[in-house]
Amino acid sequence: MPIQPDPDFNRLLKALRHEQPDRVPLCELLMDAEAKEAFLGRPIRTVADDVEFWHRAGYDYIGLAPKFGFKYWRGERLEDGVAKYERHWGMEGAGMVLDWDDLEKHPIPALGEVDFSPFDEVGKLLPDGMRVVARTGDIFTTAWQMMGFTEFSLAMYEREDFVAHIMRKLGELIYGMFEVMAQYDVVGAMWYSDDIAYASGLLVSPAFLRKHLFPWVKRMGDLCRAKGWPFIYHTDGVLWEVMEDFVACGVDALQPIEPKAMDIREVKRRYGDRLTVIGNVELDLLARGTSDEVRQEVRRLLREVGPGGGFCLGSSNTIAYYVRPENYVAMLEETIESGRYPIRT
Repeated sequence: MPIQPDPDFNRLLKALRHEQPDRVPLCELLMDAEAKEAFLGRPIRTVADDVEFWHRAGYDYIGLAPKFGFKYWRGERLEDGVAKYERHWGMEGAGMVLDWDDLEKHPIPALGEVDFSPFDEVGKLLPDGMRVVARTGDIFTTAWQMMGFTEFSLAMYEREDFVAHIMRKLGELIYGMFEVMAQYDVVGAMWYSDDIAYASGLLVSPAFLRKHLFPWVKRMGDLCRAKGWPFIYHTDGVLWEVMEDFVACGVDALQPIEPKAMDIREVKRRYGDRLTVIGNVELDLLARGTSDEVRQEVRRLLREVGPGGGFCLGSSNTIAYYVRPENYVAMLEETIESGRYPIRT
């Protein structure tokens, strides 16, 4: 049965504010272009195409980022478009920027290099009931990708001034992007993404994050609070050591609660009055399972996590190009069909 779009941004707002809306909203950070194109049956090339995808797939919002070449990789800056995203292995050894001379050759871009034109375009294209969730991220991730994780880890202790400078300059840039995006009337929530953990623990110490990353996250949270908007944070991994830090930074919702790292039921039990949980249909199931298995998992999550609200359903990461299109559609359809309150699956 085709999805009948019924966008209502207030539905998403209620869930992000730990309340119970009419039904469980669908929520994703992003989707690979191939997944969107498989759903629509045609290429995704414009903001209008992107809006059509999010609308027809049953979302109450469109996730939108500025156009910006952000990641450093093999001497090139990779450019993310509105609808296209590049996936690469992170650099473990030595990266492009190992010292002050390298940083001068490959400087951190200025805010003036960021293209916010998608936000100018989208307002004329949004169907009634939809708004924009503005997103950007990766202060920490970009810092270690610039240096390579091994070099970054050593420099944290041996050249902390250099690492602190990179983190500060990236923080200024990303926070500046948040400030610009916050000026658009079409925006109704903001989303920061930055992976800080493995499934076995944090990538770096909580002390490093509290000194060099979380102050920027708090500034973003304060900005959202001043606008009256929810603030979402995306990171993989096990996060128990820093859950209180998220709350203190003003984060309202955490995505995607990676199943192999944390039990989403436990997260909601312990933090559901302060953090909305988003996720967490296993990506491997979406890629290798059957549509019936996906539907069963969606119903289980709706039944066990949905009651009382404060829950949005989505994948355990993002919708990657290798997700089976029929499984993605099954997740969407089952959430809409079975996610109406009171949950009865």
